[in-house]
Amino acid sequence: MVTNLAENEEASGSDASSTANLHASVRGEGTPVVLLHGLFGMGSNLGGLARALAPEFEVHQLDLPNHGRSPWQARSSLDDLAASVGSYIQSKDLGAAALVGHSLGGKVAMQLALTHPRAVSALVVADIAPVVYPSSHDAVFAALGAVESAQPTSRAQAGEIMGKLLKEPALIPFLSLSLHRNEAGVYVWRFNVEALRENYAAFRAPPRGAPSPVPALFVYGQNSSYVDEAGMAAALGLFPGAEFAGIADTGHWLHAEKPTEFNAAVLDFLRRRKSSQRDNRR
Repeated sequence: MVTNLAENEEASGSDASSTANLHASVRGEGTPVVLLHGLFGMGSNLGGLARALAPEFEVHQLDLPNHGRSPWQARSSLDDLAASVGSYIQSKDLGAAALVGHSLGGKVAMQLALTHPRAVSALVVADIAPVVYPSSHDAVFAALGAVESAQPTSRAQAGEIMGKLLKEPALIPFLSLSLHRNEAGVYVWRFNVEALRENYAAFRAPPRGAPSPVPALFVYGQNSSYVDEAGMAAALGLFPGAEFAGIADTGHWLHAEKPTEFNAAVLDFLRRRKSSQRDNRR
């Protein structure tokens, strides 16, 4: 059982009753694996990986606070989000769970592995490093605000509004996954735009803590700018035994662009960790 998580929530200002109540989709049986999505996403973004892992693991796809169908909260630093995930693990009596996180989800997973290593049996971080990142989402926040102001009555209308502000067309269908129609027939965001904007600097900050003994794999797209040599060095500083796996011809969205290769890398690492844990118990 994970200990001291409630103390961490009290220190960070999180509400333990809400952080344990994250929305989750659970499938499979066996060693628990918790999947954490990136900024503006939801648990279903990692559905392909969940299906690949489910025959051998119990997979929990979480919506992080202020995303998807999970509760909203004003404070959402990496510590706050990590406390939310840790509280979920404790509330479900998972013991120590493997964490797989993409982008922001990877930072949250790292923070929990640093703060409460006993809660984490293994760590997979997808295309993110424990470093400070520059601001790069001004256009996205502008598009989200424009949709809110326009109160569109169709997804197509929302897409047209975003298309005028976003240079990357692929972002429109991704963001549109978080739209839903309210009782007035207006399409609104599931995520908490105000809280995400206010906590954006905290999301860009690196996870912090003493070096962690948690076994870690950092998977990155070889065409991505998110993980470079400095990022790998920072990762090794916090996770001294970390492994690295680069996936060719792919960028930041490696789980969507190269799902076969990404899923295979994650599955191989988690299988090896499960086998090692079994051997250690003998």
